[in-house]
Order: sequence, then C-alpha cells, then structure tokens
Amino acid sequence: MPRQLKFHEAILEATDQKMAQDPNVYLMGLGVPDPKGIFGTTSGLEKKYGPGRVMDMPTSENAMTGIGIGSAILGMRPIMSHQRVDFFLLALDQLINNAAKWNYMFGGQMKVPLVIRLIIGRGWGQGPQHSQSLHSFFAHIPGLKVVMPSTPYDAKGLLISAIEDDNPVVFLEHRWLHNTFGDVPQEMIRVPIGKAKIVRQGTDVTIAATSHMVLEALKASKWLEKDGISAELIDLRTIRPLDKETLLTSVKKTGRLIVADPDWKTVGTSSEILAIATEEAFSYLKSAPVRVAYPDRHTPTSWALANHFYPTAKHIAIEALKMMGKPTHAQSLIEELLKQCTEEPLDVPDKEFTGPF
Repeated sequence: MPRQLKFHEAILEATDQKMAQDPNVYLMGLGVPDPKGIFGTTSGLEKKYGPGRVMDMPTSENAMTGIGIGSAILGMRPIMSHQRVDFFLLALDQLINNAAKWNYMFGGQMKVPLVIRLIIGRGWGQGPQHSQSLHSFFAHIPGLKVVMPSTPYDAKGLLISAIEDDNPVVFLEHRWLHNTFGDVPQEMIRVPIGKAKIVRQGTDVTIAATSHMVLEALKASKWLEKDGISAELIDLRTIRPLDKETLLTSVKKTGRLIVADPDWKTVGTSSEILAIATEEAFSYLKSAPVRVAYPDRHTPTSWALANHFYPTAKHIAIEALKMMGKPTHAQSLIEELLKQCTEEPLDVPDKEFTGPF
C-alpha cells in the first residue's frame, strides 16, 4: 500500500534519514529546536540527535551563514534554515561572495556542501517584508543550485539530493505546501536536481510552473479540459539548472506556452523561460508566450489588495482560453474572478490544495 506523508513530514523524514546515515550532517537555524519545529519540518530532531547537531542560532544571519560555509569547507554537511527568505537577505554576502564562488576560485578542488532552506510566498497578510519569493534572484548567481519542490515526494527526494550535493543548494518551500500530502516511500529516495517533471500530458498548450503555482496550474488544466483544451503541465522543480530539454520538447509539441511563476514578472524566472522558448523554439510557436506572475509592486498586507495581486488558477485558465481563441469563455472567467475578489479574503490556502499530490 502507498504511504502518504504531508509535505512537512517528508522534509522532516529526509533530514532525519540523512542525519542518521551521515554524522557530518547537522541542522542549524532560527527556531530549529522550537516546539513548532518550523511548520513541523524539524520536530523532534534535537531530542534525537542532541544540541550538538541540531542548533538554534542567533539572529546574526551573515555571521552564522559564514560559520556554516566554513564547516562545509572542512567536510561537514550543514542544513541551514533562516525560515523566511526575507530574513536571509542579510546573509547574501556570504552566499554570493563565498559559498557560490569557492569551488570555482579553487579550480574545482574545494567543495561547499551546504543546503539553505528558506520559506517563501504569500500567506495570511504577511506583507512586503515576509511574503517574497526571490528565487529568480538566487538562480541568477553562478555556482548556486535552486530547487522548488511542489509535492511531498519531491520535497523528500530533492532535499536528500541537495544534502548529498557537493556544492551549495538553495531549497525553497512555499508556506502553503507544508500541509499538502501525497505518496512518499519510506526508503531514502533521490530526485535529480535539474530535471523537470511532466505532471499532466497535453497537446494544445504547455504550462510551465514552479512551487505553489503547480497546484494552481493543475486546477486550471482540469477546468480547461472541460472547454476542450488539452494542457500539458510541467513542474520545473529546479530553476537552476533549468531542464530546457523537457521544456522545449513540450513547447515544440503544443506550440503554446504559459509560465506560472510565484514571483515578480520583470527579470524573473518566467522571463528567462520565455527567452529560452523564443530563442530555441520560435518557429514552433503558434502564439506569443505568456507570463502569469506577480505585478511589479510590493506584496500587499491588506486582503483587499492581495486579492488582486496574486495570480490563481483562473488567471492561468484565462490566458489559455485567449490563446485558444475562446475570448467569450475568458471574459466570463474574468467577471467571475473580479466578483470573487470583492467578496472574501483569498490570502488563505485553497481548500482543494491538500492532496494527494
């Protein structure tokens, strides 16, 4: 019988299994030993492995990241959690000028096997200093790998692969995913970094999505099917390195591309993917590719603003309907969306986003 775990349980199990297997793996971060255990992802680990391997840290992000990098250079395999991605901005000097460059500067002879776990995304009126994603920023830096799992299976498999990688990996978790659930094997599994996954086969339009937007895109795909539109959904999973082969193969098949990305549109991951499609598959495109992403403004706190800020399954479906020459259907969905935005706060997880995924 398949065994089901929640997203946060899959991260906890991956961490536990690697710590049991390798004494060089240790966990350090803000609130790691806290009773809430960072959404449950670190619960019980301090009791099991002791304070020497599961450590809280002061809010000195740059200094503590430097300590983590130094220990990685000396042969340890630290997993660091700064909780929100916003807090980690104080440690960018260490990440960019040290961790990302060390292997290159020493001719491939030095390694920095470091995992940085960061929580991203919208939620419950967190506002402009607590709701950012910033994955496009990290993916811009040579020497870094950036992963964004959307399912419990991939959360476990990608975290194990990240811990075993010999160079720094930024591991990004959308806060709305922690309580979703799905099939996860008990044994140690590995999902290759740099390989996308085709979630749903289709022939009319390719939807490439990341993190939480994979769930929105899956919902949109099911709606589109009722309109006779066959959407192929790709979960990118890793945005650095990006799996161009899977993306381009799909675009060449469908001739249409929508990128659903939980981040700002300008100079973002969605922009990079559109550039790849137009540079390397232009002759296959039947219509202009489209980005479904955040507007270029700060993430709001007020639900009245948040309802109009964050893209949803309806936004994805609207763009697909326009592409497929069904503007009347698209307009009907637009009106439905505008009505919904004025009636209730939408800055809470969709009730359908539980699983299994």
